[in-house]
Amino acid sequence: MFITVMFGAGCWELVNPWCSLETLTAHLRQRGRVLPDATIALLGEDGHLVILSKDLEEGASQAPSTGGALLQERGTYVLVQIINGEGGAPTRYESLLENLEDWCPELAEELCWLSGLPPTSNRRRRRTGTRRGHQKQGSPSRPQRLGSLLSRTR
Repeated sequence: MFITVMFGAGCWELVNPWCSLETLTAHLRQRGRVLPDATIALLGEDGHLVILSKDLEEGASQAPSTGGALLQERGTYVLVQIINGEGGAPTRYESLLENLEDWCPELAEELCWLSGLPPTSNRRRRRTGTRRGHQKQGSPSRPQRLGSLLSRTR
């Protein structure tokens, strides 16, 4: 199994998520040139945010030990940095894929919504959700929002 993670100026990389969450997170931080203490997440093509964080260690009995339990096989994800607001400021979610709004406006709007910012277009948005340390039950139908995104980068 593998996933595709997109970041930077249209860069993408195949990643094996069946390693430990710690290893997966460290690798993605290095490839995305993110500071070691930053919180990162993966935004899936279905709009779900999977948070990869040291905070998962606190609930280790409930949290999976590998990324494979959290991520959709052969899914495409955008690397996201989570910036906790200070002094009452809201948490911000920033794409580490440059020009996300040009590549996939729906996912750019999802990050705006998560950050509490107004939508960037007149389209009505729907809330898709956040996963943190657990896998949804069943086999959700997956819209192919990023299918064209990945093909543009090749």
